[in-house]
Amino acid sequence: MPAIIFTGKREGYTVKNKFSQADLCLRSNLQIVQEWRIFMEIVLEHVSKVYQDKHTVKKAVEDVSLRFTSGVWGLLGANGAGKTTLMRMICGIMKPSGGRICYDGVEIGQLGDAYRSVIGYLPQEFGFYPEFTVQQYLEYISAMKGMGDRQAGRKIDELLAGLSLEEVRKKKIMKLSGGMKRRGGIAQALLNDPEFLVLDEPTSGLDPGERVRFRNLISEFARNRIVLISTHIVSDVEYIATQNAIMKDGRILQTGTTQELVVQMQGKVFEGTVALPELEKWEKKVQVVNLRNEADGRISMRYIGKQEDMPDAMAKEPRLEDLYLNLFPAGSRPVSGRKQVHKKEKEVHSS
Repeated sequence: MPAIIFTGKREGYTVKNKFSQADLCLRSNLQIVQEWRIFMEIVLEHVSKVYQDKHTVKKAVEDVSLRFTSGVWGLLGANGAGKTTLMRMICGIMKPSGGRICYDGVEIGQLGDAYRSVIGYLPQEFGFYPEFTVQQYLEYISAMKGMGDRQAGRKIDELLAGLSLEEVRKKKIMKLSGGMKRRGGIAQALLNDPEFLVLDEPTSGLDPGERVRFRNLISEFARNRIVLISTHIVSDVEYIATQNAIMKDGRILQTGTTQELVVQMQGKVFEGTVALPELEKWEKKVQVVNLRNEADGRISMRYIGKQEDMPDAMAKEPRLEDLYLNLFPAGSRPVSGRKQVHKKEKEVHSS
């Protein structure tokens, strides 16, 4: 069987080592990957996920190729775009129907538990025993991740403080607010100090202040790590993401930095004022992004369109939210993705 080569830099020297499949069996796969890393990366090559029943075939994810490197990545898309299915495959929870996913050059199926040990994952809905307190839940998860008592205790204290959960550490999770439960979920994802953090709609239920603290926490955590955040709340990633991928109908439409993506909206975003009785007419004529009540009773309207739509309007600097709303207009319905899959449909995956 072919050997696997890892190349890396240590203390100014470039080192290269070659491991046979037998080496991978005898040694810890994870140790080998960590020891010879040059750039930590997750590579997706033509990844697809298909569900089928007797009569139909539905593509939840179609031919996705991406390369994730250190930093914060935003995975943006409307509900049903295929984001959750893609993230579950990246985490090794679900097998692709086609293509492959590699961690530092090794297919994740070969790494098994070693790969899962470097991942922190927060699903949209995370499970917990309702009678557990926050402290008990985090202790249980730390044991599941193979952490020692002393290491786990230090990390739990650190996370409870950082996520403002110290006062509820002895409180049962079932009695927490939605926002506090979400913070508990973020804490469990960070417990093992993962090299690759995957967060599915992490700020759901958080108030504005909590969302700001979360963004700051993730920005600091992302140094020399990969953080992938799936969300339809654009502001969650607009200022902290080093790269973004926009997903629609199971496909990746565009990738790039925020600046690279929004440049295509130059000359398409405007702001003008209208009288309240005229608002409904304008909402039918242009794509409205934001509305603001003014002191004189008129309405300031940020919209996507043309200068001639409203001659008195002023051109505005585009934001990522403008691009998102241009790609996903209000009221549009996704045609593929996890939520469209019928319970009786079967997964199709590669062998």
